[in-house]
Amino acid sequence: MTVFCRKQFSIFLLFFSIFNSAFGQSSVHPISTEYQYPKEKEVAQNLENWRDQKFGIIIHWGLYAVPGIIESWSLCDEDWITRDSTSNYADYKKWYWGLDKSFNPVKFNPEAWATAAKSAGMKYLVFTTKHHDGFNMFDTKFSDFKISNGPFKGNPKADVAKYVFDAFRKQNFLIGAYYSKPDWHSQYFWWDRHSTPNRNVNYDIRKNPWRWNKFVEYTHNQLNELTTDYGKIDILWLDGGWVRPRNTVTDEVRAWGAPIPDFDQEINMPKVAKMVRKNQEGILIVDRTVHGEFENYRTPEQAIPKDRSDNPWESCITLGGAWGFVPNDNFKPSATVIHTLIEIVAKGGNLLLGVGPTAEGEFLPEQISRLNEIGVWLNKFGEAIYNTRSLENFQSGDVYFTKSKDKYAFAIQKISLDKLLKETITWQGNSPKKGSKVNIVGESETLKWETKGDKTTVWISKKLLEKYKNEPALAFKYEF
Repeated sequence: MTVFCRKQFSIFLLFFSIFNSAFGQSSVHPISTEYQYPKEKEVAQNLENWRDQKFGIIIHWGLYAVPGIIESWSLCDEDWITRDSTSNYADYKKWYWGLDKSFNPVKFNPEAWATAAKSAGMKYLVFTTKHHDGFNMFDTKFSDFKISNGPFKGNPKADVAKYVFDAFRKQNFLIGAYYSKPDWHSQYFWWDRHSTPNRNVNYDIRKNPWRWNKFVEYTHNQLNELTTDYGKIDILWLDGGWVRPRNTVTDEVRAWGAPIPDFDQEINMPKVAKMVRKNQEGILIVDRTVHGEFENYRTPEQAIPKDRSDNPWESCITLGGAWGFVPNDNFKPSATVIHTLIEIVAKGGNLLLGVGPTAEGEFLPEQISRLNEIGVWLNKFGEAIYNTRSLENFQSGDVYFTKSKDKYAFAIQKISLDKLLKETITWQGNSPKKGSKVNIVGESETLKWETKGDKTTVWISKKLLEKYKNEPALAFKYEF
């Protein structure tokens, strides 16, 4: 076997670190343009509860953390994937698959992860049980390609997903299981008889129905495991939207640029839904980008929609430039994340923030410090974020609006890093009710305010100006 040389590997790492930081794969999963609200009563109730949470964490962790490269996608041979020109694709795949022999996260501490996420004010978790590369982060009985079958096998926490879910559940998080529908390691999806030119199944399903049926059976078996053996699961977050019925392919899917086979890549979602909801009553199912009854909320990736929506949605955005761990990643300032959260919530969505642990199983100090800083702000002003809904007029300049489920509205002023808090805050529309008290959230002091036409001005006292001068945003509460 030809060895994937160190020079080639270094060049590869450099490219993918830069690629991931610069682009964050924003083109992989655009938002669906259609939505269908669930009809089942318990699913609808759970969906509204999820909408109340507003802020979650998604943790990408797998083989790709060992060399610190883009997750899974380097295995895919599409035009947007670039490897060193002298590298051998077959050898590269063998090298990548072989990372299971060196993935030994001896510092894995899910309780520390859960503590960091809780300190950030996060309320729900989505954890990658299996990404597109097919490496399982749970102790599945249907594959040997798993964390519990390598050097980590003897560790008491070798069934990683179980301990992640348990740790976050103890902190009262809703629990989401990320699961990739495609599985590039499976001979039932990428068959060694053929090459692997792109992300799709690499054989004609019509000519090989037995093989595809075995893949569907394998997928159902794993989803049954995840929803029976791992405690209460609130969300089944299914990635890999190109694995879908052919008749659901729309112009937006064609715009992804990925080839679309002339046949179904159908895993029988009605059967999946029936099975997992028998195991977990009312579980939310997020079949990403496949609009319809099995996409209980939409998931724009690395982007915030331009407009608000009353339909449930969630922007999944990374803390750094990458979903998983890459060396020397640039993490967003906490103020940037807070501003992002404010805009998303004002537009009716949730923020799912991506944080990737190291190959040893730790969050970096920089990640933890960012999460703590976000939590400090939410601890003060979370009333304007959690359990709220959007207003038709969601924005006036740097002021964003939310409303409680009773009589109150909130005006949240973003404060730029290079600007000081001013004595007056003004906005148009969403005026306070006549005679209403206006307060900074968490403060008892009533602020002077007036509305002329549709323009409201609020005056902040010198005492409060001094107290909040370094805040990235300030939230005001009033009757509406």
